[in-house]
Amino acid sequence: MAVQIFGTSKSFETKKAERYFSERRIAFQKIDLKEKGLSKGELESVISSIAKRAGDRQAAIDSLADKKNKDYASFAYLDDSEKEEKLLDNPLLLVQPIVRNGKTDATIGYQPDIWKNWN
Repeated sequence: MAVQIFGTSKSFETKKAERYFSERRIAFQKIDLKEKGLSKGELESVISSIAKRAGDRQAAIDSLADKKNKDYASFAYLDDSEKEEKLLDNPLLLVQPIVRNGKTDATIGYQPDIWKNWN
């Protein structure tokens, strides 16, 4: 299992995700969104994975943006075609943590019920 956790060191939810994997002795790579955001390919794989569960690509993109973030208003009123680029430009706008397992599975937020089914 190749787990990546995208988040910030100040995010309580990110710390919970790190603790979840540490307690189960599952190795993970932590990527700090303040230092390095998601690449276009990483964001694409996260959107694809979320869209499988949500059933809609645009709903998946909208769910990636943190509604509590001070910059959310600038995201919410963008045209759908511009939202993906906004998330790439401002990675702190993303819901934290984003947890990836390989290139096919990804979650946003704290989702232990989904993680326990990952092999």
